[in-house]
Amino acid sequence: MSPAVACPRQGQLELLDGFKRQSAAAQVPGLRTLSVRVVELDERTAKAAILGLNSGQRGAGELEEAWIVQGLVREDGLSQVEAANLLGRHKSWVCRRLAFLERLSTAVKEDLRLGLLGPSLARQLTRLPAGNQEALLALVRRQSLTAQEVSGVIDLLHGASPEQTAFVLDQPRAALSAARGVPTALRDPRLSQAGNWLARQLAQAREVLTRVENWLRTPGERALQPRDVELLQPGLLLLGDQARLVAELTLGPQRDRRHHE
Repeated sequence: MSPAVACPRQGQLELLDGFKRQSAAAQVPGLRTLSVRVVELDERTAKAAILGLNSGQRGAGELEEAWIVQGLVREDGLSQVEAANLLGRHKSWVCRRLAFLERLSTAVKEDLRLGLLGPSLARQLTRLPAGNQEALLALVRRQSLTAQEVSGVIDLLHGASPEQTAFVLDQPRAALSAARGVPTALRDPRLSQAGNWLARQLAQAREVLTRVENWLRTPGERALQPRDVELLQPGLLLLGDQARLVAELTLGPQRDRRHHE
């Protein structure tokens, strides 16, 4: 009903679309031929056609898109603008797909090519220098870290000293717990219902502040401008006042009771 698509290459037909159909047809007894639509395309257009032929069905994944973009830019010599025009995409899309592969170390890229590494984890690894990616990947496999834990570990590694990096890679969950200040138990049996509620709110507030602190310590391209600081100052002062007020409201009755005694 839907023929495969191929183009001539060196006297043979090279399949562009229909790999699963070809594999399935080979398993059908007595089926010796497969309907194929032959198109005349040069090397560059053939690569672009792989994406176009899948656009009406299940779209190509980010990994497949990245391989095609890299082939057009690095092998065929197209500029990113030319590749974007050929694929019908924006230049920023081409840039993101290219960076997805080229920010990965050679070993990590090979694991990705062999299917030993998923695109979502690979995308996280691009946030690290290539020299640190293999160590983190080994840690993920050894400790069976979740996606959220991997993201947190990468946040901790940004701007970390060699000693801090060694600790994070040796005890990732302990490092995450220390950085976030989150209690190990969801409910502390020593606290009342009201005490547990307040403990959870304080833990969430500290976690947010820890993320902001890490963000500020490694600004990179996110460095605040003087105008930003000027506009944010009232909110920061208010935050400090509210924190002191919460502490006073929480600790005040206890101090008053001790003073009365």
